[in-house]
Amino acid sequence: MKKIDCRGLSCPEPVIMTKRALKEDSEVAVTVDSRVPMENISRFARALGIEPVIVESDGEWTLTLKK
Repeated sequence: MKKIDCRGLSCPEPVIMTKRALKEDSEVAVTVDSRVPMENISRFARALGIEPVIVESDGEWTLTLKK
């Protein structure tokens, strides 16, 4: 599983990084610290037919995407 840290980044960078990671690995975990990138990555994943598993902890979200 590829893990990417997108904390502190504003869109569209987290979505771009997620897209690149999914080209390299079939399972990706993305950590963000804002609701907007969490929602944008979720929307992007669903557009690809991937249902993200989202875990929130202390104001951060980790989204796990499996192709």
